[in-house]
Amino acid sequence: MSSANSIFNIERHFRDKEGVKYNLMAFGFTFIGYLMGVMWLFSNHFILNILGVLLTAEALIISAYLLHEFSHYSIFKTPQMNALWGNIMSWMNGSCYGTFEEIRNKHMRHHIDRADVVSFDMRRFIENLPTFFKAIVKALEWLYIPVAEMMMHFFVIYLPFVTPKWHHKRTRTAATLLIRTTIFILMFIVSPKAWFLYALAYCIMLTALRFADTYQHTYDVFMVDDASKKDKTFEDDGKLRDEAYEQANTYSNLASIHHPWLNLLFLNFPYHNAHHVKPIVPWYQLPRFHRELFGQDAVATPVIPMLYCLKSFHKHRLARLESEGYGVIESKAGGADNFVGVVGVSFLTAI
Repeated sequence: MSSANSIFNIERHFRDKEGVKYNLMAFGFTFIGYLMGVMWLFSNHFILNILGVLLTAEALIISAYLLHEFSHYSIFKTPQMNALWGNIMSWMNGSCYGTFEEIRNKHMRHHIDRADVVSFDMRRFIENLPTFFKAIVKALEWLYIPVAEMMMHFFVIYLPFVTPKWHHKRTRTAATLLIRTTIFILMFIVSPKAWFLYALAYCIMLTALRFADTYQHTYDVFMVDDASKKDKTFEDDGKLRDEAYEQANTYSNLASIHHPWLNLLFLNFPYHNAHHVKPIVPWYQLPRFHRELFGQDAVATPVIPMLYCLKSFHKHRLARLESEGYGVIESKAGGADNFVGVVGVSFLTAI
């Protein structure tokens, strides 16, 4: 009996008992929602196809933010267990071409260096494209096809084969590519419609993640090799990136202030100032921690509601691709019309 209790006593694996039920619900939604959503993509009923796209996209979104939680070791007690489940989520959302350790290390640099640290400068790449190809990229982005994010994922696969310092990753990358390509070829053979709808769901995920990322910081963007040392400065400007700088350049782009449950669509990731104050706080405690830090008054808190960002996201969707700056933020509690934002900083793309 004691042996059986030990096997099924899952609480012992989690950091705290409060989080067991919330995390199990999140895991359950992610796996069941993904399987059911993909199944509905193959249906002959149009309504089920639509529901399948939306459910698959949301399951992918939650899998990405669970991966973020695992990278902070905020769910399970041991690094090994967090890494195991982080790898599972990365295979679901397509970030598995980089290892969990690479994803975690890149994201930790974001917190430690207080900057958006990237492996590939997408803005410079787009800026230097030949006119014809740049026009294609901008046309697709104008149509809300997240081609810049797609290219970031492509370069995670491509660069190990052409960049000597990453040649050691070629075998793993090739094996991962073979497995995933085979799966999606089989999917296309069985149902081209389901394949297309899955691609649509994946684009929705990329767009949702980018929409969240775009308005959470006005950090400087640096290549990994240019990032700072322990003194939290960068050689190019000597700027001190302390806690005051971090909070002054961090924004909580809540899906809703008055209906907090809507932030669960992003697994509470929009409570971003609270997350940066104490990154180990798990997703289910962030709303409470946000209230403890900033209270209920939106005007007095570092909040830019997502609704305020929609116009800006639309207005600057092309300018953002090459913009050197973030634009003008009128106030943290409102005006975001001229907040250009940033592109190409997804935590899913690590080399």
